Amino acid sequence: MKICSSRNITDHSHLNLVSVDYLDRNGTGKKWIYASRGKESRPDAVVVVPFHKAEDKLVLIREFRVPLGGYQYGFPAGLVDAGEGVDTAGRRELYEETGLKVTKVLRQSPPIFSSSGMTDESICLLYVECDGRPDTHHNEASEEIDVVMLSPQEAKALLQQQDYLFDVKSWIVLDRFAATGCVL
Repeated sequence: MKICSSRNITDHSHLNLVSVDYLDRNGTGKKWIYASRGKESRPDAVVVVPFHKAEDKLVLIREFRVPLGGYQYGFPAGLVDAGEGVDTAGRRELYEETGLKVTKVLRQSPPIFSSSGMTDESICLLYVECDGRPDTHHNEASEEIDVVMLSPQEAKALLQQQDYLFDVKSWIVLDRFAATGCVL
């Protein structure tokens, strides 16, 4: 496999389509189109897995997602700004989307890829403990978010809803939490 050339098809600030010409393992010329954040550094974004210590519950969000045309259950997340670390971005995103504050960082994943056939976007999972009262007053106009706090039993019941939409990373963490009561 060899990449021969690539070029942006679009020119947007946060996401672009890239066309790639490459040779497969038999030397045959092929084309691929994918979405790219266009950043040289990794990760592009952070996904925060918050556990509310005082409530003894996992925190999720139910957010309207334009590509899905509906609401999806997931975790607070956002882009890592230039010059910003994963920890700082995670704290910012958790507060902006839920009104909650990080009290302790438990673990950070390396940059990982959730849909590498479609995009080169990388994310870090940031597992945290948090505190405070949920509110969505700091959401941007383009965000429509409900904060959801779940016990393991409530997580299990949510996962059984066949018509609900889930982010893949969140479904995996939620499934583990429902089965074990632990996020790590």
